[in-house]
Amino acid sequence: MSSSSSAAIEKLSVEQLKALKEQADMEVNLLQDSLNNIRTATTRLESASTALQDLSLRPQGKKMLVPLTASLYVPGTLDDADKVLVDIGTGYFVEKTMAEGKGYCERKINLLKSNFDQLVELASKKKMAADEVGAVLQARLKQLAPAT
Repeated sequence: MSSSSSAAIEKLSVEQLKALKEQADMEVNLLQDSLNNIRTATTRLESASTALQDLSLRPQGKKMLVPLTASLYVPGTLDDADKVLVDIGTGYFVEKTMAEGKGYCERKINLLKSNFDQLVELASKKKMAADEVGAVLQARLKQLAPAT
């Protein structure tokens, strides 16, 4: 935090400091949740990209299990390995070529990694701000303790 914001923090009451600390901690927790969600999404896209690579190596007519859900698979036969359905979100699927599907996955992974890096930086700044408010609050509480 800048020296002007540090001076402003010093002028706050104990109750205001507690509220500010609570809010900052809540923001840090929300950012951590977002980081975890981005990690999960990136892992899923990397798995999808690997699955596309594996699928492209299989011959036409190959018997395989097709996932309908995370735990339900049905038997199927590979018809055309160059055409894939890509889930673009909210229940929408688009037919793409294998190369377009791989490209889509790579673009999304790069976007998520970029967002992840930005969120890490923001979370770090918020954590530092929360720690500073916490330090001021602790100092203020120590000042008040001998007086009572």
